[in-house]
Amino acid sequence: MTDDPSDKPSIPQAVPVRKRRWAISLVWIIPIVAALVGGWVALHYILSRGPTITIDFKNAEGLEATKTKVRYKDVDIGTVTAIEISRDRSHVTVTAQLAKQAENLLAEDTRFWVVRPRVTLNSITGLGTLLSGAYIGVDAGKTPTDKRHFAGLDIPPPVTSDSPGKLFQLKAEDIGSLYVGAPVFFRRVPVGNVTNYKLDDDGKGVTLEIFVNAPHDKLVTANSRFWHASGIDISLGGSGVKLNTESITSIIAGGISFQPPPEGEPGPVVPGNTSFILYADKTAALKRIGQETQTYLLYFSESLRGLSPGAPVDFRGIVIGEVKAVSVEYDRDSKELRFPVEINIYPEQMRSRYRQGSQQMSMMEREPHALLDRLVARGFRAQLKSANLLTGQLYVALDFFPRAPKAAIDWGKNPAVLPTVAGALEDIQQTLGDIAAKLDKVPFDTIGTNMNQTLRSLNTTLQSADKLVQQLDASVLPEVKGTIAEARKTLGSAQQTLATDAPVQQDLRETLRDVGRAAQSLRDLADYLNRHPESLIRGRREKD
Repeated sequence: MTDDPSDKPSIPQAVPVRKRRWAISLVWIIPIVAALVGGWVALHYILSRGPTITIDFKNAEGLEATKTKVRYKDVDIGTVTAIEISRDRSHVTVTAQLAKQAENLLAEDTRFWVVRPRVTLNSITGLGTLLSGAYIGVDAGKTPTDKRHFAGLDIPPPVTSDSPGKLFQLKAEDIGSLYVGAPVFFRRVPVGNVTNYKLDDDGKGVTLEIFVNAPHDKLVTANSRFWHASGIDISLGGSGVKLNTESITSIIAGGISFQPPPEGEPGPVVPGNTSFILYADKTAALKRIGQETQTYLLYFSESLRGLSPGAPVDFRGIVIGEVKAVSVEYDRDSKELRFPVEINIYPEQMRSRYRQGSQQMSMMEREPHALLDRLVARGFRAQLKSANLLTGQLYVALDFFPRAPKAAIDWGKNPAVLPTVAGALEDIQQTLGDIAAKLDKVPFDTIGTNMNQTLRSLNTTLQSADKLVQQLDASVLPEVKGTIAEARKTLGSAQQTLATDAPVQQDLRETLRDVGRAAQSLRDLADYLNRHPESLIRGRREKD
């Protein structure tokens, strides 16, 4: 071995390398990409997810979690995710997850209801759910305030918020047979529905809300009159039986009808939420309103049974007013009870109409005091008459009674009192009373006693006659029988004499033959003398 360094083996030398700050292994690329995709999906889900809402219903009939849909205009906008019973067990709370597009539908006045098959008095709805199952319907609200918890409706709303038309308020004494969804008619054409009703705060009436569809909402004007059109309206009055109804639906379920009064202008179209009065019937609704009215007072001595407010005031067949009120009062001066009848007279009804479109004010409108004074002086009086014998209804008839006692109107009283006369029935009752009084004065007892005596005498006479007949039977009858027997014998002999083969008959026939031959000889002689009158002097010639 040598000590030469070149002979020693070479030893590698370490070379320093700078360390990298950050490096990614290929193994981690796939998890990182998956995480990024998952994050994007989660973010997209969060950003696209719609609101979650809760709805309170009375029960969960037909609803199933994860299956029941929420629909707006028959478009799915969500799904029911959970159904829970409330803590007080008064209702169920339905949780629904909606789509992002449904967020703008959730306002404070948004309404939800369960759509299922329903049969009402005037419609059948929800038949499609028999196959698809029930779902939750939505009516989008319009208020700017958002809301996430709602109270569900028990029945579908009759009108949705996007339906074209107008809402109106009606004030009535009672609801009658109306209900939510009841039809509204204009001249018997359905134009809307009842959408809601509630009792007034004071409890003295009912406020109804109706919806009139466009374009029929333009028919609701300032002078429109609304009335109950429920069932069949039958009235029996002085003019006979009247029957009125709007449709078969209104007969069964009821409804509301309206139109302007026939004698007036319809007036301008009114805006929505205008309030009207709902009258009990068509007659009350279309009664002339706003015309001039003159009020008078009448006092009758007979019974007022059958006379009611609204009864007509008639002047020779023309209705010129109506009875306003019937009451009773105590007269301190005479210390008697009196029965005043307050009437309204419409002087416009007595207006003259000379030609179409031309009207002239009546004297009753211009100078009612002067006119009535003259009429009363001529016997103008008020009288009660029967409008219908079956129902006993009465009405007030104004007419002239020349024999009525003189009377005058005291215009210082308010209202003025018009004179009256007793009615025809009262006259008949008075006449019958007079007849009864006269009959009461007749001595029926004395007449009865005399009649008894006469009957006794007559009975005695009849007994005597009976005895006489018996005597005639005993003495006269046998002789009469003998006479009849002799008469029969005589008739028998006469029959034998007049028989055909009797000798008398044969002799009579021979005699008649001789008389006939003699008559023939006389005729021959007369004929010969007629031809030879000279034979009376000369005699008959041989050749003749």
